[in-house]
Amino acid sequence: MAAKQKRAWQRMLSGRRLDLLDPTPMDIEIEDIAHGLAFVARWNGQTLGDFPYSVAEHSLLVEEIFTRANPGVAPRWRLAALLHDAPEYVIGDMISPVKAAIGPSYGALDERLTAAIHLRFGLPAQLPQEIKKAIKAADKVSAWLEAVQIAGFSRGEADRFFGAPAETMMRGLALRLRPPVEVREDYVARHAALMAKVGA
Repeated sequence: MAAKQKRAWQRMLSGRRLDLLDPTPMDIEIEDIAHGLAFVARWNGQTLGDFPYSVAEHSLLVEEIFTRANPGVAPRWRLAALLHDAPEYVIGDMISPVKAAIGPSYGALDERLTAAIHLRFGLPAQLPQEIKKAIKAADKVSAWLEAVQIAGFSRGEADRFFGAPAETMMRGLALRLRPPVEVREDYVARHAALMAKVGA
C-alpha cells in the first residue's frame, strides 16, 4: 500500500493555493503577503509593547533604511528591500539559531519562494549581489535597532551580534508597535507606491 502523500501547499485567504515545493508567481498576491507578515512576530514575540513587532513592520523599516543608505537607488531595488522577508508569510520568521539547527533545507525553501515572489512583481529571480548585500546591511541596522529598543539587548550585545550602525542611519528612527491591521494596510500601500514608480 502506497504511503499517503503529505500536503505541501497552503491555501491563502485570496483563494490561491501555494505549492511550497514548486511555488509559481501566479499563486502569489501582495495582500496574502501583507496579511501573513503583519501577523508574524519578530524575535519569537519576545519584544516589549502591547503588540508584537511584525515582519511587515520590520520590512517597512528595512526599505526606509536601505533608501537612506543608497540615495537615488532605483525604485525596483527599494521594492526588493520591502520584499526581502516576504517568504516568511508562509514559512514564518525563524530566529537564526533555529535556522542553523534546521540546516540547508530551510535556505532552499526560502530561495524557491523568494524567486517566485520576485518574478511575480517584476524583479529578477536572483538579485544582483551588490543589491543583496546592501539590503542585508539595512537589515542588520534594523535588527540592531529592534534589539536595543524592544528586544532587551544592551547596546554592547547588539554591537557584537549585528555590528554597530552609523548614527546617520539611525537618526530619527523609532520603532512602532501597532495593530496588525494598520501595518498590513501600510505594507500594501507602500508596495503599490513602489510598483507605480517601477512601472513609470
